[in-house]
Amino acid sequence: MKTFTDNAGRTWTVALNVTTTKQVKSLAGVDLMQIIADGGKLIEMLVSDPVLLCDVIFALCKDQADTQKISDIDFGRSMAGDAIEAATSALLEELVDFFPRGKREVLRRALAKMRLYEEKFLKAAQARLDDPVTEQAMDQAVARVLASSTPGASSGNAPASSELTPVP
Repeated sequence: MKTFTDNAGRTWTVALNVTTTKQVKSLAGVDLMQIIADGGKLIEMLVSDPVLLCDVIFALCKDQADTQKISDIDFGRSMAGDAIEAATSALLEELVDFFPRGKREVLRRALAKMRLYEEKFLKAAQARLDDPVTEQAMDQAVARVLASSTPGASSGNAPASSELTPVP
């Protein structure tokens, strides 16, 4: 069983077993057992769609939520940012642990690869944003837009620059 904490400070336990798997399928419409046969599509969906992920997590934690009288709406309100990342990790690790040894090892390796590629992607994106060439290209694009506008002419509903009131 894995745990995560939501943004309201509540700790949730993610426990995957046959019963909770059926509960997820019934409540969220997601068959977690497809993780083996679908070539990574389910993991991609869960990782890229935080709303779907939270629906799955809530279905897994429904008994806990019922005990605490927390609705799916209240649960969703407490899920953003780092809480979603922690819930994602808890779910994926629990999914891996659910399967017997042979499949578990394959899934563990796939999860490790996915995390490695995600880290590489984030580093590459950060490097590109920090690249002076990118900043120079953005400055040039802004300069072209400013140069192509006619002084004093308005565009659409925006007031012309002469109509703007200066801020003190």
